[in-house]
Amino acid sequence: MGSLGVMRIGIALAASVGLVAPATGGANAQQQPIAVFQEDSWTAANRDEFYSLDQGSEIMPLAWIRALKRLNGEPFLSDGLARHGYLPNPASKAGLPIGFTVAGKPGAETFGMTCAACHTRQIEVGGRSYRIDGGPALADFQSLLVDLQFAVNAVLVDATVFADFAASVLGGAPKADEEAALRQALEAWHHRYALWMSGVPSDAPWGPGRLDAVAMIFNRLTGLGLGPPPHHVIARNIRRADAPVRSPFLWNAARQDFTQWAGFADNGDPMTALARNLGQVFGVFARFHPEKDPADDLLGFDYLRKNSANFKGLLRLEELTRSIGAPRWPWSLDEALAEQGKRVFADHCQSCHGKETGTPRGGLDTWKTRIIPAAEIRTDARQLHTLQRTAFAGVLEGATVPTLQVFKGPLKHEDLALGILSVSMAGTLTAFQRQAQGAPSGPPSGGDAARAEGHVPRNAKPGYEARVLEGIWAAAPYLHNGSVPTLDDLLKRPEDRPASFKVGPAYDIERIGLAREQRQSDAVLTTTDCREPSSGNSRCGHDYGTDLPDHKKRQLLEYLKKL
Repeated sequence: MGSLGVMRIGIALAASVGLVAPATGGANAQQQPIAVFQEDSWTAANRDEFYSLDQGSEIMPLAWIRALKRLNGEPFLSDGLARHGYLPNPASKAGLPIGFTVAGKPGAETFGMTCAACHTRQIEVGGRSYRIDGGPALADFQSLLVDLQFAVNAVLVDATVFADFAASVLGGAPKADEEAALRQALEAWHHRYALWMSGVPSDAPWGPGRLDAVAMIFNRLTGLGLGPPPHHVIARNIRRADAPVRSPFLWNAARQDFTQWAGFADNGDPMTALARNLGQVFGVFARFHPEKDPADDLLGFDYLRKNSANFKGLLRLEELTRSIGAPRWPWSLDEALAEQGKRVFADHCQSCHGKETGTPRGGLDTWKTRIIPAAEIRTDARQLHTLQRTAFAGVLEGATVPTLQVFKGPLKHEDLALGILSVSMAGTLTAFQRQAQGAPSGPPSGGDAARAEGHVPRNAKPGYEARVLEGIWAAAPYLHNGSVPTLDDLLKRPEDRPASFKVGPAYDIERIGLAREQRQSDAVLTTTDCREPSSGNSRCGHDYGTDLPDHKKRQLLEYLKKL
């Protein structure tokens, strides 16, 4: 597809996702937010580091993003991406919002993303803003992606715009050969990015606070990483990313058996945590192009030479997330009512969401959590379908990592995308372990790359993890796909839950979740009922507690504020 064709698609996408409708902003955005208490282990220094720690993401050169312009002619970063719901980071030396990074040598810095972009929440109550670190962000990732695509399109199709861009990137009056080289590099970037974006559904926007992370990881890895040089693309591997979910909250994530909703990757030791985070950075613009290496008798491939993952940063990010405590309810409570609710919780919620002591791992006391089969919980099953998709293995055809237990390989010409991801992660981490053996610090202790793989849950009944509910009050909207705005609504029968609702930072602390009115956002999520249980937006399922009398529901809601 030519640049003009992609440009027209960008215009349609811009209209469909509302690029000019911020999820946060207004007068309150200028106030210093109140940091909700999340245990003494979560210090201001840890917070600042978490907000901007490089993990190996490479969106584009920093000079490019600073030279790009918005539709209105202002610099792309002029509002700190607040128009897409991202939050200001006063501690950023580069002036970037929370979750965006700068890495590389001076003059060759790269602009990227880190965990905090999707896992930092800010809500508003009574005219005040409250910051909840590790909470699911209310940013609109899809509108950012579309905005970026449109900005690059504008440079490529307009000679005047390109001249301004080149002068900003190269400085002064650049020579013709310098401009030509810059255009070639930008076109190559655009070619890959436009292909990846072809999997983003313009007719069914994810909306603020949701994204189809699994499909986007599969698309980037198999669609942009494993093809032949110079572009490394396999266009057939780009599939529609139409199973959006709300990002999981990060507090206590390492204590539970799984982090992802569908439970396809184990938590455990530092190596399994590194594998989880490596898969994540593959999805947010890490550079990864494995190559055959006949000299490597164990792996047969070089997984590190063209791999931008920052292992030190990924390991440190895991340490930081372990120190994030569950947020404490910062407003008044009816303690007597909450005590009554504790008994309701024990009778109706404890069996799935209680704390059951697990096996200590990685220096942490843990809780057992289990996967509830989709047929039992009856929530939207679309993400589970995504885990069954296949992809062409490209350069990794025939690859295997001997220590893998589930995807033993070798990878077939066309194989499960999850298997290709598992081999990519395990191959990378096996190579990293071998390389680290000679480093002064050595490899991560207490782990083995053998467990660095994803898998369809071993009970052969795919479903979703029932998480411990500490801090659940701060994680609206609810269900894995964010289809229910409040906990009060979750205690209603599916047919009585809102068919649509506004998404934004205004919070209702009585009903516990998103307020009905959102002054700072015009985003609306429209859901489907139980007649479309795999639409990606179904509000069906999890009808536990819906038959409780109203007074017991009030008791339970008050108790959930305390968790």
